[in-house]
Amino acid sequence: MWQTILDTLRSEFSDAPDAEQVTRILTRLLLAALLGGVLGYEREHKGKAAGIRTHMLVAMGSALFVLVPQLGGMAVGDLSRVIQGIVTGIGFLGAGAIIKNRSEEDVQGLTTAAGIWMTAAIGVACGLGRESTAVLSTLLALLVLAVLPRLVGRDRT
Repeated sequence: MWQTILDTLRSEFSDAPDAEQVTRILTRLLLAALLGGVLGYEREHKGKAAGIRTHMLVAMGSALFVLVPQLGGMAVGDLSRVIQGIVTGIGFLGAGAIIKNRSEEDVQGLTTAAGIWMTAAIGVACGLGRESTAVLSTLLALLVLAVLPRLVGRDRT
């Protein structure tokens, strides 16, 4: 009986058959969390509702959505459908952050929505194993969020 239980548990956790695979999964998910957290910290520091936890979860979730099918052997072309689903889903999440007030020019939350969208893209890059692209994208996003408002003299984000 115990042997059957152990065999069942072993087969249930067989998606990470060796240390190399576990390291790959851990690296991609942790990097997604870290990079999402960096962007989330910047937003939280500015008092925005979508902060560290939101950005970390969006990045990790996006990474996981592409990582699992990829490790399961899904063809790269088929992954495009998964990515399309992520983009659509995050679009709905971002839409919930946008508030339009009475005046046509008074719209709030656009930068937050765009930041969540960018964070999902960074998570996808991490999940696909494009770590350099994810890090460079995060640095560029930080430049846009933190430095650009100072250069143009406007920090309404």
